[in-house]
Amino acid sequence: MKLAAQVKLLPASADDADALAATLRACNRAATWVSEVAHAKGLKRRNELQEEVYHDTRAAFGLAAQPTVRVIKKVVDAYATLRGNIMAGNCGPPGCSRRARAESKPVVFREDAAQPYDDRILTWNLDARTVSVWTVAGRLKGIPFACSERAMKLLSHRKGESDLMMRDGMFFLVATVDIPEPGPYEPGGWLGVDLGIVNIATTSDGEVMSGRRVDRYRRRHRDLRRKLQAKRTKSAKRVWKRIRRRESRCTAQRNHIIAKKLVTTAERTSRGIGLEDLSGIRQRVTARRDQRSALHSWAFAQLGAFVEYKARRAGVPVVFVDPRNTSRQCSECRHTHPANRVSQARFACRSCGIVLHADHNGSRNIAHRADAAWQRGAVNRPRTSRR
Repeated sequence: MKLAAQVKLLPASADDADALAATLRACNRAATWVSEVAHAKGLKRRNELQEEVYHDTRAAFGLAAQPTVRVIKKVVDAYATLRGNIMAGNCGPPGCSRRARAESKPVVFREDAAQPYDDRILTWNLDARTVSVWTVAGRLKGIPFACSERAMKLLSHRKGESDLMMRDGMFFLVATVDIPEPGPYEPGGWLGVDLGIVNIATTSDGEVMSGRRVDRYRRRHRDLRRKLQAKRTKSAKRVWKRIRRRESRCTAQRNHIIAKKLVTTAERTSRGIGLEDLSGIRQRVTARRDQRSALHSWAFAQLGAFVEYKARRAGVPVVFVDPRNTSRQCSECRHTHPANRVSQARFACRSCGIVLHADHNGSRNIAHRADAAWQRGAVNRPRTSRR
């Protein structure tokens, strides 16, 4: 399975940092120009586009041969992604103004956007923890990098491209790694997981993982954003720029912790994991005005993706099931009625009289459906997206 390992580059001097920044600017300016040519002439295939723009790109932007090839490939990949989004409906239905804009304008690249490197222009020395990287100022050798021990273990399986990126004046390399994936075992049962906003995850064992801490943190950041936006000063903008990614990092950390706990529990008990397929829920659900922020900041897709890849690494089978009526159906007698869900936290069956925590009841229904889907062999992975 393919994963990503991120390391932080530590340039020895300001000149090295300037060379890396200038390289990103040159590559992305070249990519924007190539994109304009590709859009104007309808050249979306790599060989045709490379034949048209290769020599002019090298001459105009001072790029070497292999970086020029990587720039052209980046443009081709960007248009392939755009076409995929349009076909999937992510740019709106036919006739939608957003879709029309996506189709009518060329792709534009930010000057600090990530640039892919291959082994011809980027060399790793894992023993010394250094890299040798091509720049517009020449090849920089022996640039040290820092990373976690987990990332170092992953880098031993590095295969394919690495992306050079700049964030808040710091430089990072994101390497693609390909690690062996064990086949899923035959589960002896299922751990159902109900996802929610108030409680991020509730298992069929009755364990509730609350989202209270994340919600408090998110509200505090929302209030801070309002205050900083009201000031309209340069210092306020600097503060907001410095803290703008803290909320997403906090949410990702919480989702990583929950996903690891779920996978560990399932692996220890030789069970599979049953999750809800919540793709498209934001389009299906109409939220009140005061609940829209919570709904649209709910990182359910990220949690599902984390659980899925951690489970694949451990060989734990994962099944995504239809979430319809899981909160209204009794997990004991299967009686389904809207009145069964008495409140957000309480479930009381009108048929058999059982009383449960509402999310616990939903997770038990998910476990039943996961078992039925596994028995039928109808195990489909949904389209989950990373944040």
